[in-house]
Amino acid sequence: MTDKIVLITGGSRGLGQSSALHLAKQGVGVVLTYLNRSDTAQAVVAEIENLGGCAAALQLDTGNIRQFESFAERFAETLDRVWERQSFDYLVNNAGIGIHASFAETTEDQFDALMNIHLKGVFFLTQRLLPLIEDGGRIVNLSSGLARFSLPGYAAYGTMKGAVEILTRYLAQELGPRGIAVNAIAPGAIETDFGGGVVRDNPEVNQFIAASTAMGRAGCPDDIGGAIASLLTGENQWITAQRIEISGGMNL
Repeated sequence: MTDKIVLITGGSRGLGQSSALHLAKQGVGVVLTYLNRSDTAQAVVAEIENLGGCAAALQLDTGNIRQFESFAERFAETLDRVWERQSFDYLVNNAGIGIHASFAETTEDQFDALMNIHLKGVFFLTQRLLPLIEDGGRIVNLSSGLARFSLPGYAAYGTMKGAVEILTRYLAQELGPRGIAVNAIAPGAIETDFGGGVVRDNPEVNQFIAASTAMGRAGCPDDIGGAIASLLTGENQWITAQRIEISGGMNL
């Protein structure tokens, strides 16, 4: 068992949920955020508690920077109340949305929505939480395989994720003196409800991905959740500023 605590944004479903459960099984205390489905978030908390772990859920719109100050206060109160801690150890910037639109058809509103959640939100939420992160802690930012290879309809999304990878390197440089490791995880196509569940629910899309992947299948949430848990809790102290793609060898 460990006395570590992780904050996972968007931890009530998909990759965030899988990461939360993998970390809880290793004894890590979990605080997860959700946007508007409190029932789903509380179900994850209950599942972690049934495993013998400890968890809490807090509402947060990661695309609304004005919420970050009050969120940090609620988060600090939760740390004190549940764990009698004034700090936490791991941050997973996972929350995200998918918008599929060609470059020619992408609207400014769509671009701004992606920017606010995937880049601006990650930048300023991490900044606001720095005083609460323990020296020697670890941060994982979610990127995407779409920052390496391109598929029609993801110009804006892939652009944001490319920027997240650059931000990751700058964070690693500036937080290195505190012993904080910062890395980016870049999933390939995963069978979740992300983007309307197209990878999971559309057989043609799923088969297309499997055919372009060295391992011969689309990914599942546990492929990513297990890797994030390993990166945070394993013997990986010397890994920082890296882009780690977890795609089964997609589009090699």
